Amino acid sequence: MSDWTFAQRDPEDHLARLHYFSLIRKQGDREIEFLITVKEYASPPDPALPFYAFADKQTNQKTVAYTPNGWGKTLLEALSRCRDAVMRFPYEGE
Repeated sequence: MSDWTFAQRDPEDHLARLHYFSLIRKQGDREIEFLITVKEYASPPDPALPFYAFADKQTNQKTVAYTPNGWGKTLLEALSRCRDAVMRFPYEGE
């Protein structure tokens, strides 16, 4: 357990360390940059899944907008699930 988690005095605070990543999605002749934030919770809502990743952009906007995300036991698992979710639907913005 990392020492930063001891700063949380109440689990209702939902203290989390943030990790940032950039992903370039190639779609046709365009390159769309997605910024992915992974939250590492001190006291996760589900103790089995302490990492939650989400993208800064939605996909599938013209049909049913979807914000790519993913939970995981590890940072890698959450990030990988979010990356897969980014690729699942087309980006229809701008």
